[in-house]
Amino acid sequence: MGLLPDKLQIHNMTNYIEELQWRGMLHDVMPGAKEHLLESVRSAYVGFDPTADSLHIGNLVTIMLLAHFQRCGHKPIALVGGATGMIGDPSGRSTERNLLDEPTLRHNQNAIQKQLEQFLDFNPSNENAAVMVNNYDWMKSFSFLDFIRDVGKHITVSYMMAKDSVKNRITVDDSNDVSGGGSEGMSFTEFTYQLVQGYDFLHLYKENDCTLQMGGSDQWGNITTGTELIRRIAGGKAFAITCPLITKADGTKFGKTAGGAVWLDAARTSAYKFYQYWLNASDEDSEKYIRIFTFLNQTEINALIAEHNEAKHLRILQKKLADEITTMVHSAEALEKAKRASSILFGQATADDLKALDEQTFLDVFEGVPQAEVSASSIDAGLDIVAALATDTGFLKSNGEARRAIKENSVAVNKVKVSEEHKIGPTDMINNKFVLLQRGKKNYFVLKVV
Repeated sequence: MGLLPDKLQIHNMTNYIEELQWRGMLHDVMPGAKEHLLESVRSAYVGFDPTADSLHIGNLVTIMLLAHFQRCGHKPIALVGGATGMIGDPSGRSTERNLLDEPTLRHNQNAIQKQLEQFLDFNPSNENAAVMVNNYDWMKSFSFLDFIRDVGKHITVSYMMAKDSVKNRITVDDSNDVSGGGSEGMSFTEFTYQLVQGYDFLHLYKENDCTLQMGGSDQWGNITTGTELIRRIAGGKAFAITCPLITKADGTKFGKTAGGAVWLDAARTSAYKFYQYWLNASDEDSEKYIRIFTFLNQTEINALIAEHNEAKHLRILQKKLADEITTMVHSAEALEKAKRASSILFGQATADDLKALDEQTFLDVFEGVPQAEVSASSIDAGLDIVAALATDTGFLKSNGEARRAIKENSVAVNKVKVSEEHKIGPTDMINNKFVLLQRGKKNYFVLKVV
């Protein structure tokens, strides 16, 4: 299960800012933050959006911020935004987001906590154990009148309007929109987001002695609103650190594939697809990613980069990157399964390897491979191999071509070469649902048994 507590290595707390710097994970840091972190064990929080029941790899950077924070001796706080998830953060968005009900948010929060436990040590017996909080717990009984009296009066409208996250959304004139919130512009609900997030920081400052908030660089405005509330209401000093937003060298969006986002939940993105995403990274991106998304130290990473540059065709960086992240997010066992699945298309594999694949991984491995449906009764009776290759599926053009291919010893069922007498039966089925046909090394066809 990911990063186990007994493998969590605590380093000297003086290392944190330096750790972020050499890893390329530092974008903005408020003056005094470095000195503040050198003085004693500190608490910092990162907020996570609970609008889905899984985090995705776009969240990994801020997860790693917390993980390194804990490894450097400090106390991480993961805030799952049950209240703010009902509002929607305008930062980096051009449209209003859908609002979720409380049961859905609670479900999503529970799922997210399980994922964070892969990276953070929540064992309460440790001095710097991570804690999970939900801002709905302190916002649910906060009336609107109390909020505008106790919080809103301390921050001016001009201060809020100056934030980039607001300025970028109010350039559209929606004065004629009477629908209660159109697809452009910014609603009052979203306008108040920075006050709610700022109050979260104030609450954690008072209740959890939290003096630092971290997030992506697009969160700087929201975070500094929190430090300003702490200064004005509590008379205290708090700090902000942000990390860069990750981009890919080719200009495409990090964390996106043709199938959509790359999720941390294997039910949404299989461990095989997750592994392949990192394995297919470019050389330039891999050199950046291995610093950000692994716990390898600087000496280890520099050695890997040097080794990779001597023989780039071996893709040493990509393989190590994929190994480390897949193990961390899923498990060592899931990594080995992903590697075996990869070998089915790109290396030697056996029928047993195929039959060990779960249904989703099988479908992922053979995504885009032509398919045809055959009846379960035909399989039970023994499906003639020639019919399976031609008449019943159209994989090959004719029965004659099928027989020639079999005589050339180029036809395999589930990676096993077969003769013209072969009948496809129940023992050939993968997950009681599929049979893999193959002609030559690269031509595959999937029979789906219905």
